[in-house]
Amino acid sequence: MARITASVFTSHVPAIGAAMDMGKTQEAYWAPLFKGYDFSRQWMKDNKPDVIFLVYNDHATAFSLDCIPTFAIGTGAEYQPADEGWGPRPVPKVQGHPELASHIAQSVIQQDFDLTIVNKMDVDHGLTVPLSLMCGEQDPKSGSWPCPVIPFAVNVVQYPVPSGQRCFNIGRAIRKAIESYDEDINVHIWGTGGMSHQLQGARAGLINQDWDNKFLDLLIENPNGLAKMPHIDYVREAGSEGIELVMWLIARGAMSDVDGPAPLPKVAHRFYHVPASNTAVGHLILENQ
Repeated sequence: MARITASVFTSHVPAIGAAMDMGKTQEAYWAPLFKGYDFSRQWMKDNKPDVIFLVYNDHATAFSLDCIPTFAIGTGAEYQPADEGWGPRPVPKVQGHPELASHIAQSVIQQDFDLTIVNKMDVDHGLTVPLSLMCGEQDPKSGSWPCPVIPFAVNVVQYPVPSGQRCFNIGRAIRKAIESYDEDINVHIWGTGGMSHQLQGARAGLINQDWDNKFLDLLIENPNGLAKMPHIDYVREAGSEGIELVMWLIARGAMSDVDGPAPLPKVAHRFYHVPASNTAVGHLILENQ
């Protein structure tokens, strides 16, 4: 059967992608951030998955404000990098895994979660920046990402957005779906977005380092308790865009310790850095034991 062996959590700041695309990763401002992913890139080579299930939020690219699904799973064979106003990022197209994605959709919907099934869409920086951080620069013409990717888009842009508990529970449903897939494959589940940041208003530029690191502690040690945190705490403590962190609870809910006798996952890597643009960057790699 398929199995989830690890979860990856990372911010997906668009300026990180721009720094990579423009060759600025060794500049004084950016070098400390990218150094924090040196371990991760080697880890990806040593622990290459067969499929990545990547949780992210679309930034009004695939879904306009005319139609906003709460949870949308990509079931297509491939996805092109989106043009977000300054041309597509110079990265390879993303290969999908329609068979596993369709199986997950069937299973999760039968567990009473409503999913929007998307057979065709472009993917923006929310998905491509995490791939670049973990896999390094790729030639868009001759290169490719290490494995197929199943995009899972969550609405954290237009209220109402799903609760942390709802996200945690759907992560548990996704784990059951993957484990029931009748093929021996290794799956990673990634939660992306965050950490604390606010892009507008009187608190624009807000970063709360203490709260961010406490969130990381709880994500590792007490995800069931963390899932109960109300929206207002995210907004008050982490800024209006800090709500993206509920997506990390989907990936954490898919880990084996949540519903069984398994021990807490092993922390393979933990990294935190400020600032990247006007955002705090958090990163974790957890391995099932």
